[in-house]
Amino acid sequence: MSRTARTAALLTVPLVAAGLLGTAVLPAGAATAPVTADAGSHRPGASLTCRGKGVDPDARVRHRTETVIHAPLSTIWRLQTEVERWPSWQKPVASAERLDHGPLRAGSAFRWTIPVPPTPTTPALDLDITSTVRQLKQKSCVRWTGPAVADAAPGLRIDGVHVWTFTKIRGGVRVSTEETHTGAVVEGDVPNATRVLREGLEAWLLDLKTAAEGRAR
Repeated sequence: MSRTARTAALLTVPLVAAGLLGTAVLPAGAATAPVTADAGSHRPGASLTCRGKGVDPDARVRHRTETVIHAPLSTIWRLQTEVERWPSWQKPVASAERLDHGPLRAGSAFRWTIPVPPTPTTPALDLDITSTVRQLKQKSCVRWTGPAVADAAPGLRIDGVHVWTFTKIRGGVRVSTEETHTGAVVEGDVPNATRVLREGLEAWLLDLKTAAEGRAR
């Protein structure tokens, strides 16, 4: 599950009334960096897959987007798969740890946290996400699944399926991502949950693009 669960998790619980909806704000310029597409922009009607597996076909909350990054594929892949270093280039990620060792591979698991700030009516909380890699092909694709929960908000849970693909093109790499969310907390307000998911995925792509192109220079 991506960092967008931070705000998607707040859509239908009482935190909505506290005004936290929309805290996944795109950084300046984000609207022009990613190329948003319906699922399967290169193959209409198809979703992204990694080794034949894709997102949850029954999920009501889903989004796919992509961008072109002008950096070596090796740089992009390293940034994305060295999970423990995510906090160094993704500001919303407070901590990230691998639960196994060695290069990321099928079966690898990692735990990461995103702080949700307090409001006048709700306490601060940490959203804890535990992701497990299900499929991976070196420098080509990765698919992980996992829940997001918060100890301070019992019953809050979002299950996500996230697919990334990396395709070399002239001048760079096309990075595509698709994610689905399920769970009562997001299914209670599908349009807003989808919007939050879209904003979060595009912001993640922008962060990845900025970090990779910065290293390439």
